Amino acid sequence: MLILNLFSAGRARETIPIFPLGTVLFPGALLPLRIFEVRYMDMAKKCLKENGAFGVCLIREGQEVGAPAVPEPVGCLARIADCDMQELGILKVRAEGLERFRIVSSETTKQGLVMGVVERLPLGENPQDSPALADCAEFLRKVIAGIGAGRFLDPLRYEDAAWVSFRLAEILPLKNEAKQKLLELDDAAVRLSVLHRFLREQKLIA
Repeated sequence: MLILNLFSAGRARETIPIFPLGTVLFPGALLPLRIFEVRYMDMAKKCLKENGAFGVCLIREGQEVGAPAVPEPVGCLARIADCDMQELGILKVRAEGLERFRIVSSETTKQGLVMGVVERLPLGENPQDSPALADCAEFLRKVIAGIGAGRFLDPLRYEDAAWVSFRLAEILPLKNEAKQKLLELDDAAVRLSVLHRFLREQKLIA
């Protein structure tokens, strides 16, 4: 435990706004958002002006609207890819998932915005020879062909275990609690193995 704490203490820390949501954002994913609360409207405007990032975390306690919700400690950095305000008072945003992070500490502003001191998490092991990769990549390729590649960021990296595992975790009908656990896994091979087992249990692959 001491080694872990020393290692963690050596990581760079930064302060970012946290957007607790009823969904899990994965690195490399696109997330459409409708922003209308003043605290998040101001957050989005500042991020656009400074080309800054904010953190998306699954809600542990509370609701998306109203009193500040308690976020899960591990989330995903996001950057606004594009936005528009076709409806007065509603900002439509498409956010891009970047890196995973862990919240070290947080405080809530007077406006109800959670500000978190975070550490970015390392990619971890990402072996490209995982036994499950070929099966999962083939299944994912078929799914993306069916729903349209436009929903996903280029390039489509079917040879990348981390990318394949994140895309499967994103699109499969899993409970948010399960998606959160998959996000927290550091090892892409382990994440892929869990998803491979799920696909086999559901008879989606042989």
